[in-house]
Amino acid sequence: MTVTADDGVRLWASATGRGEPLVLCHGGPGLWDMFEDVSAMLDDTATVVRWDQRGCGRSERCAGPWTTDRFVADLDAVRRHFGPGRTALLGHSWGAQLALAYALAHPERVSTLVYVAGTGIGPPDDWHPAYEENLLARLGEDPERLARWRELPKDDRERAVLQWSAEFEDRARALEHAGRMADPWFGINTECGAALNAETRRTWGTPELYAACRDLDLPVLIVDGAHDIRPRSAVDSLERALPRVRRVTLPDAGHLPWVEDPKGFREAVAAALG
Repeated sequence: MTVTADDGVRLWASATGRGEPLVLCHGGPGLWDMFEDVSAMLDDTATVVRWDQRGCGRSERCAGPWTTDRFVADLDAVRRHFGPGRTALLGHSWGAQLALAYALAHPERVSTLVYVAGTGIGPPDDWHPAYEENLLARLGEDPERLARWRELPKDDRERAVLQWSAEFEDRARALEHAGRMADPWFGINTECGAALNAETRRTWGTPELYAACRDLDLPVLIVDGAHDIRPRSAVDSLERALPRVRRVTLPDAGHLPWVEDPKGFREAVAAALG
């Protein structure tokens, strides 16, 4: 179905299951919803809402604007479409940052926040160098694969699959898992990703953000995969700041914990949803 944002841009959305709505926010920025497995494992506990962010995936191609405020407004349009009341949010990676930004802007509209594989509230310099080092180490397990990744353009499907394969702890199945992420392939919106990542570098890690998180009076579940190549210590400051937080680390998972530990992931999220 289509949700129309307040500026007229059309956003792809889908809802399955029963119960109170749970809106999922996919990673990126510049990618699309890859939460089919998450929806299937949770649709007996909630009406699970998936959507593609502006200019990405199945949503209308547009010229932005590529700002967190704009994406928060889009998320609010999705929330209103599926129910006027308080809504549970689940965000993954960049989507975790978006869901947190929404909760900070509209805490009265959020019942529960599930923050999956995010990177905390510090500046990107706290974690990004280690991430790049870990990414190259994983890709370097196969020198031919690393060389191929380096020669391909950033919006290429093969390059994305190679890069995403580094996200999984199970190295034997990493390419298989990454290939599933890229099927179907909608193309990466590199302009969107570059703009939002640049905004994060300018604005994340401020004293105001830490103070806002300390004042966020709603239940938050943080879910990590212990083997995420983004250092999990980046999330510690967020955990310390939040007044009502629980954190679950899944020991055998990487950046997409529902793929490598579906049972543990479902149990943690279902408990948070009550």
